[in-house]
Amino acid sequence: MTRKKTSKTPAPDAPAPAPDAFQASAAAYDAAGDMFQILAPDGTVVRPEALPSPEQRVHLYRQMRRARQFDERGWVLYRQGRLGVFPPFGGMEASQCGTAAALTSDDWLFPTYRDTGAALTLGLPIARTLAYWRTSPHGWAMPENLKVLPFYIPIATQYPHAVGAALAEARKGTKNVAMAFIGDGGSSEGDFHEALNFAGALNAPCVFILQNNGWAISVPTSTQTKATNLSKRAEGYGIPGVRVDGNDVLATWHVTNEAVQRARQGGGPTLIETVTYRVKPHTVADDPSRYRTEEETAKWTEKDPVVRLQQHLLKEGILTEEQDAALLAEVAAEFEEALKEADAYPDPTPAEILDHVFAEPTPNLVKQRAQILAEVDA
Repeated sequence: MTRKKTSKTPAPDAPAPAPDAFQASAAAYDAAGDMFQILAPDGTVVRPEALPSPEQRVHLYRQMRRARQFDERGWVLYRQGRLGVFPPFGGMEASQCGTAAALTSDDWLFPTYRDTGAALTLGLPIARTLAYWRTSPHGWAMPENLKVLPFYIPIATQYPHAVGAALAEARKGTKNVAMAFIGDGGSSEGDFHEALNFAGALNAPCVFILQNNGWAISVPTSTQTKATNLSKRAEGYGIPGVRVDGNDVLATWHVTNEAVQRARQGGGPTLIETVTYRVKPHTVADDPSRYRTEEETAKWTEKDPVVRLQQHLLKEGILTEEQDAALLAEVAAEFEEALKEADAYPDPTPAEILDHVFAEPTPNLVKQRAQILAEVDA
């Protein structure tokens, strides 16, 4: 099995909804007073009419397993001194993989620093991702055939950038969309509100993912805001907002696919709040026991998104135990092959710190490169 096969996102198998239908369904979710959900935490189906095809369900399961493999092996590599400090995302796979799987390689993805799973789902090579978290120049440049931006460290700045990319696609006459991620803490930033207003006013084909994972480093969502439904913030900008169970990958894919298809048809932007939980520390250098209890984390661990879909697939006979074991072996082998590739990258040279800044180096960069090379030669 090659990475090309595992990272390829198939065309959505659900018909594109009309813009009016989407807004009506969003209003229905809100009127019910609950999050949109397809699978309950125990893997039983609560909304059978919204189930995607068996093939799509297996695809989503594979992507979550690939993301979890990266997250779990990343911890080991960090402790071995073979990976830098990185933000784990285990437990948030459904929120990331289900949303990114609604895109194609022609669409734009603007991830935060925690959205490695989303980038892998869209097709970012594992080896290049490892290089990025090793602070190696080999991971600084994104593949030319993929519109993934480097992982954003500043909070919320990616939202206005995504609107600009979406408007550029609209001006070119394409059907491509831009998707941007943010955390619940980022929704308190000015860039969040400016981007939503900008996108709504200009009808940008943009999908905003707001991952409400309960924490902005050590600050709980309840301390940040009195609001209990962050998707309602979309109403202030005249765009649809949907709240979805962020630990249900079928639900996140279904809602995001509707929003993406709506944007392609000219229906404009959507805000999707995925309600999940950061069961892991803020980064591998963080100690969450200083600001939250183990009991709280344990409750969310029971809602594991990967296990939820696994139970469903096995119960429905879409996967057998043998097929599941084979899939896990394939995912593990894929990662180890990518790790060998990343380990084989040559050590960076000092001047490479100036690469991938501009398509054409500015006069100052040319001057700085010459100075660095002169110092190295000396």
